[in-house]
Formats: sequence, C-alpha cells, structure tokens
Amino acid sequence: MVARYLGSWVARYHLYSLSLQMDPIILTKSQARKIIIHAAGLSKRAQFGKGREGAYKVIDHLGFVQVDTNYVVERAHHHTIAARVPGYKTEWLEQLQSDGRIYEFWTRDSGFMPMSEFRFSIPIHESFVAKWKSLPQNEINLMNKILDRISREGPLRAKDIENDRVKKSSGWWDWRPSKVALEQLHLTGKLLTTRKKDFHKVYDLTENIVPGNVGRSVPTAEEFAHHVIFRSLKALGIAYGNEIAWNGRLVKYPFKAELKKLVDAGKICQVEVKGLKGPLYMLPEYKKKKITIAGDAFVLSPFDIVNVFRRRLRDFFDFDYQVECFVPEAKRKYGYFSLPILIGDTFVARMDSKADRKQKTLVIHNLHFESQKMTKPMTAKVCDAIQAFAAFNGCSGIVIKKSNNKVLLKTLREKSVLTPKSPKGDLNTGKQQFSRLLTSNP
Repeated sequence: MVARYLGSWVARYHLYSLSLQMDPIILTKSQARKIIIHAAGLSKRAQFGKGREGAYKVIDHLGFVQVDTNYVVERAHHHTIAARVPGYKTEWLEQLQSDGRIYEFWTRDSGFMPMSEFRFSIPIHESFVAKWKSLPQNEINLMNKILDRISREGPLRAKDIENDRVKKSSGWWDWRPSKVALEQLHLTGKLLTTRKKDFHKVYDLTENIVPGNVGRSVPTAEEFAHHVIFRSLKALGIAYGNEIAWNGRLVKYPFKAELKKLVDAGKICQVEVKGLKGPLYMLPEYKKKKITIAGDAFVLSPFDIVNVFRRRLRDFFDFDYQVECFVPEAKRKYGYFSLPILIGDTFVARMDSKADRKQKTLVIHNLHFESQKMTKPMTAKVCDAIQAFAAFNGCSGIVIKKSNNKVLLKTLREKSVLTPKSPKGDLNTGKQQFSRLLTSNP
C-alpha cells in the first residue's frame, strides 16, 4: 500500500516537474533584444577580445561566419569579424585556416566554422552524394581526373585547370565543367578549400586539410539535429523554429519535433515575447543571465548573423531591412548595398556605401536615418563608427552624397576627424590627428 502510494506520488511529482519545464518564459521585446544582441557578440566592443585569438573566438562562438563575394566594401566574412574585433586584420582568416583551426563549407550558405566541429559537415556531404548519385559518366570521369591530379600535384585553383568551356558563359553561375567538378568534389567531402587573401579558393584533398586529431565519426541524425539546434540558439539568442531549421536545411530532419523533445526535457526553453506570435526558443543559460548593453555603435554587414532573417529584424527591432543588391535598381529604396548601423539594441540608420580603393575614399551614396530620435552622444557614436569603418576599408577620406537628415549630416561633417596611420600601419590614437571634413560631392 505504502509502495503504491509512493509510486503514485513520484509519478505525480514527475508530471508536475515536466509541466514546470514546459511553461514558457515571458519576455518583453526589450529583454529579448538584449539576449539577441549579447548572443550575436554585439553587447559591447571587443566582447570576444582582440587580436587573432579574438577573431577565432568570434567564429567559435557564432559557429558560422558567412562568406560573400560582394566587394563594394570589404567582404562579409571580414566585415562580420571586424565589427566585433577592433583592429582586425584580414590576413588572420588565412592564418587560422593554415593553422587548421577553421574551415569553410556550405551549410545554409558558404561560411567559416570551427574545425573542431568538422564531423557535423559529414551529413551534408552525404546529402550531396545522394543528390548526385546518378551523374553522367563524363562528369564522373572529370571528377576522378581532378582528384588524381590533386593527389599527385597538390592543391589547385580553378584557374590552374585548363579552360574546358565548350560554349560561351551565360552568367555568373554558369561555371565551366572543371569548376563544376571541383565544387561537386568539395560538397561531397572529397576536397576541402581554403581562401587566399585575393578571395580565390584553393582545393586540396580533405585529409590534407583536416588535422588528424579532429573527429571524423559520422553523427547520428539526432546528434546532427541537436548540433544545429544548440549552435543556432547560441548565435541567435532567441529564434523561431523555422530559423533554426533553415540552418540545417540541407539535411532533411524534423527539427521542430526535436525542439519539442528538448523543451520537454528542460534542455531548451520555450519563450513567449509580448506582442509576437511564437513559439520561440532560447538556451536555459539566458533565464537568469544579467546582460548589460554598452550602447556602442556598429556598422554591420548585410550578412551578419543579426541581419540574415528579415522577420526577426521586423519583429524584435522594428527594422524593415532588405539587401537591395538583389532588387532591380528601379525598385531600390535605400541603395545597392545598404549597411545597417546599430547602437546598443536599436538600428538607427542604414548606409549605402562603396570603398573607392584607388582614391582611398569611402563614398556614402545614402546615409538614411531611421525614425528614432538621435541625441548628440548617439550622433558622435555614428560618426566614430563610420570613421572606423572607413579605416577598416583602407580609406582616409569620407564623402557623403545624400542623407534624409540635413541637421545630422551637418553635425557629422563638423565632427569628422580621421587619424593618420602610424609607421606600423595601425591607426594612431594619439594626439596627432588631422581633420578632413565630409563633403557633399567628391
């Protein structure tokens, strides 16, 4: 009788515990924004430290830093790290690849990831193998020929292989057969690539790039799903289920069902944000974490982790943003490559700019301020952030052609102070500064 009673009590307590675990956490938008900004590594300048090790810590924390070809300003992978690591140098990425600490691969897009997690690329390799299991024999022969050549000669770039195009290119993605074969070998795991400073890919046998002490065991479907879920939440802070699933989209798996299991087990928190339709998810560590947002200003890449999901920007930040380089020119509202400017947890402006590398001038075609009231300290922070971004792009001059706020534009012109370069090539933060006023035209 006693045993039956105790068993019944234990069962009821277990159900009660589960119900507590399943109760969602209620947050305001302001609280949610702080978590998102902290998870993105933008709660303060140098949240991950400085130097090459700081750059590695950014990649290790975010788990994925997206690569993009657009070069109107410095490319997205460098831009994302530079926003978080003051004094970032672009050669650090090549060094981290050479040291076997990071690698580039295609998950939701192409990006850099910690080498220690290489095994979680293997299910994606397998998905491409399955996709291309019935390739024409001529393509298989070409792939085998390239594999044999790399095994004998060492790493190759696409341009190292003779031009085998048989018809004129029809556009950007119309690759010649050898380039297609290189990418097929890369995506199926036979080859891995490194990026040189000139952005060219160098292809080598995967076993020559992945260090011997890095695990190569194939994760189970559940292990892969958990990796995608926890990795996504670590970088996103708070996320919708479809955003998490998008990060694992190349491997078919019921991520939302797995999320529910993890919530039921108390390993993931379900979150309700006032005014938003869920469900939303968060790591338990943020339940009691005290977060301070320093209020620093950042000029961000369109492909920064904070910006890649438009719904998140609208829902949490009331910021309607789109990368307009993919929009026909006549329909663009803000410019070809508009960069969001963040202060604290608020997007205050967007800046369509281009680095004129010959003239060493950052040309801002349009500096559009959002509806938030800009205080003098905020304006000064925007000015400092633009100057730092110009220096990062190798520019010593700034030109603003257009802005929707003439008062702020005048203030920015008056406050524009750029520092000369020291003999070592770093920005001199001492007293020897010179002024270069922003002008309306070049």
